[in-house]
Amino acid sequence: MIRDPETLNALLDSVRRFVRERLVPAEETVADTDAIPADIVRDMQALGLFGLTIPESYGGLGLTMEEEALVMIELCQTAPAFRSLIGTTVGIGSQGILMDGTPEQKDRWLPPLARGELIASFALTEPEAGSDAASVRTRARRDGDHYVIDGTKRFITNAPEAGVFTLMARTNAEDKGAGGITAFIVDAKSPGITLGRIDRKMGQKGAHTCDVMFDGVRVPAAHIIGGVEGRGFKTAMKVLDKGRIHIAAVCVGVAERLLRDTLRYAMERKQFGQPICEFQLVQAMLADSRTELYAAKSMVLDAARRRDAGDNVSTEAACCKYYASEMVGRVADRAVQIHGGAGYVADHGIERYYRDVRLFRIYEGTSQIQQIVIARGMVKAAAA
Repeated sequence: MIRDPETLNALLDSVRRFVRERLVPAEETVADTDAIPADIVRDMQALGLFGLTIPESYGGLGLTMEEEALVMIELCQTAPAFRSLIGTTVGIGSQGILMDGTPEQKDRWLPPLARGELIASFALTEPEAGSDAASVRTRARRDGDHYVIDGTKRFITNAPEAGVFTLMARTNAEDKGAGGITAFIVDAKSPGITLGRIDRKMGQKGAHTCDVMFDGVRVPAAHIIGGVEGRGFKTAMKVLDKGRIHIAAVCVGVAERLLRDTLRYAMERKQFGQPICEFQLVQAMLADSRTELYAAKSMVLDAARRRDAGDNVSTEAACCKYYASEMVGRVADRAVQIHGGAGYVADHGIERYYRDVRLFRIYEGTSQIQQIVIARGMVKAAAA
């Protein structure tokens, strides 16, 4: 649902220019240093990228889902670590507050998040709770006007930079399922919070994850999202439904960059006296990549429009995330193959993308979890 095409096109042009002039030249620096330069972070704040999905009344841009998807496609035609820095704030870090928070919670937290003064992080995954998100073991015990939180979260994106955590913890020890989980807003500076070492990952250098330990952390009862216990899992699932369309758009953007670079290489690289793009087996790999990319982009925009229209898109969101994340992996694999030896060494950056995109099939719900969500959605719809 594009509200103002002229304004949106101006934003997309600004993002394209920012990617071309600022982010692409910094890709190797980020890969070598495992850090995004501070001046780039400031420029991202100035562009309003941290507030893309936060309403204008709180200082954000208030993009619709379709507009957000289009911006992500443009922003992600560079190393995905840049998007990751804003991603948890734009998505799972702030959207729980926006969707289910009280007016007071929105007034307090959303404006600094929109300005990029605070980075939000989503603390759900644990050593024993990953795909089985309802098995959260982190405990929150009521103590007067506060809750005391104990537990460990794992692989938490942007935790080293976070100013606030959206935390899922079990408030009802008797309820072992989803109904015992509550969502909290936790100030990252709270006493009792310690961070593990930054994880050494296969790819996505510059996008940081680590363990977060909560040891007797006191959180005001007023920081329960929505003010009601037991709704945390529902909040998390609503946030993840939206996030899956977002991640699918990210995959489309990365795939567009990969295919563009690969096509250029195939047109320039010569073997047997002619450009390799003239060979039919290379053409087949290019054609397969273009076809799958087109399909994924069509799925993303369709699901985004349906969500903007108010439809329940849980199944469609899972379809998007499943297909697009698998698609970008295949495109990256073909890109390496077409580049040959040049794709296996670091000079062209193709091997970096090959490693970077592997994560998309894992986080915010593995491909296998998406298959389960899709199948259950089909059965539910048929039964109705």
